[in-house]
Amino acid sequence: MVWSQIYDPMNNAVLSTALATIPVIVLLGGLAFFRLSAHVAAILGLAAALLIAIFIYGMPAQMAGAAAGYGAFFGLLPIGWIVLNIIFLYQLTKDKGYFKILQDSIAGITEDRRLQLLLIAFAFGAFFEGAAGFGTPVAVTGAILIGLGFSPLAASGLSLIANTAPVAYGALGTPIMALAAVTGLDLLQLSAMVGRQLPFFSLLVPFWLIWAFAGWRGMKEIWPAILVTGVTFAIPQFLISNYHGPWLVDVGASIISMSSLTLFLRFWKPKNIWRTTALKGNQPEGVAAPGASMKVERHDRATVLRAWVPWIVLSVFVFLWGVPQVKTLLNGGDPKAKIEYAWNGVTKIDIPVPGLNDMVQKVPPVVAKPSTEKAVYSVNWLSATGTGILLAALIAGFYMRYSFRELLRKYWETMVLVRYSLLTIAAMLALGFTTRYSGTDATMGLAFAHTGALYPFFGTLLGWLGVALTGSDTASNVLFGGLQKITSEQLGLNPNLMAAANSSGGVMGKMIDAQSIVVASTATRWYGHEGDILRYVFFHSIVLAMLVGGLVMLQAYVFPFMQVMPIAP
Repeated sequence: MVWSQIYDPMNNAVLSTALATIPVIVLLGGLAFFRLSAHVAAILGLAAALLIAIFIYGMPAQMAGAAAGYGAFFGLLPIGWIVLNIIFLYQLTKDKGYFKILQDSIAGITEDRRLQLLLIAFAFGAFFEGAAGFGTPVAVTGAILIGLGFSPLAASGLSLIANTAPVAYGALGTPIMALAAVTGLDLLQLSAMVGRQLPFFSLLVPFWLIWAFAGWRGMKEIWPAILVTGVTFAIPQFLISNYHGPWLVDVGASIISMSSLTLFLRFWKPKNIWRTTALKGNQPEGVAAPGASMKVERHDRATVLRAWVPWIVLSVFVFLWGVPQVKTLLNGGDPKAKIEYAWNGVTKIDIPVPGLNDMVQKVPPVVAKPSTEKAVYSVNWLSATGTGILLAALIAGFYMRYSFRELLRKYWETMVLVRYSLLTIAAMLALGFTTRYSGTDATMGLAFAHTGALYPFFGTLLGWLGVALTGSDTASNVLFGGLQKITSEQLGLNPNLMAAANSSGGVMGKMIDAQSIVVASTATRWYGHEGDILRYVFFHSIVLAMLVGGLVMLQAYVFPFMQVMPIAP
């Protein structure tokens, strides 16, 4: 029996919206104000979501349970699988002393912590976002920054702030491709429109990142390096997105940005070297004060190269696992393209979720016409990004002369280390899937759609809300892409503009979604402090999202020429 979603169960839009927000308030309030453990807050939020779905929205209890179970499994694979294996690799390199050598080699480029942030959190993180997405960049950069001696709050919060501008083109353009699929709009036009919004923030975010870490004066001291980093990312981001497509935007822009900054630092040095590892004005106990020196050893080139090998191997595997042709090969083929290999149905098993697949019907005004929601869980154990990371970790482990028994012991220790993080991620994704299939998130979205001429601003914040709720720009585009198209057409706005705004606004919600915060706290070994991280990044998230909304308003009403699409390549 098909169940149709109801978006105003109380026959009062304000009251229905207020009830729909309860699970979010329970989750974020538990983290930020009651200082609950992340897994406890997530479980309470999930319980609230299930109660609202069943007793207010009338969703059958079995169906709500199936949605929660689907979300929990999705939280473990692919997301938890990434976190587990990246921490495993980090532990291997740390225990063999390779990470200390890597730390020294980065300090060899620059001892200045602000410049290290530009290289690692922004540029290097953007590479991993472009290649894999789904929490990989925060896990990698958070682990590297904590290994370099950054305070836990700095490593967590700054990794989250840095991982914003690249998100819309993450995982080789997956969010844009999903947006095109659900809206029916042209993929290249959507890529180009997002590429006319985010480059402004690719230029701004590096400045914002250093200001958040070192304050205004600390930022002003290294403005030439920040400008080089931002410009050499923003220009390739614009050009590739407008004249090639969404696939290689982040990978190409990040490589150009990293190379440009490294070359620039050969000829330019800041007047003062910033060596503190804590956030300005938020100095944790036991952390060196500004000006304190970091012990840096010099190593010969061969030793440094050996220390970088595990991370080079990781980069290669992550990139390969993100290439569509490689994914098709690992999955055993693609039925749509009539490609099939002998292992088809073995390395990727699609499991329709019983009692949920094609059983939930979305209805207008969220969609143009009633349509049922798919709920198919893909066990793509070989093509999952986490598997690529695991293989890279094993190869690196043997390279670092671990025995097979030692690797097994280390893996078990890593599983024990991240057990609560995995539970939290599973509970948070279960909450997100429950709100998605019950329609409570659509109720919140429709509240934004009643803002008339201000819709370009609030429609952008709708994308922010979608990512904050789901933890994924892709999921937010799937959730609200159709609504953006329908509403913009009703208001006489360009649907490409507002669909793109959903993705561009969404990237700023990435730093406050509970999933990303748990990934950051796990990578930095600061589990239990998720509320501290949330309180720190929330201001940055909402202000940056409002700035994106302001830009979209200008594009809609003041600078309409920015909506003109380039000639298709």
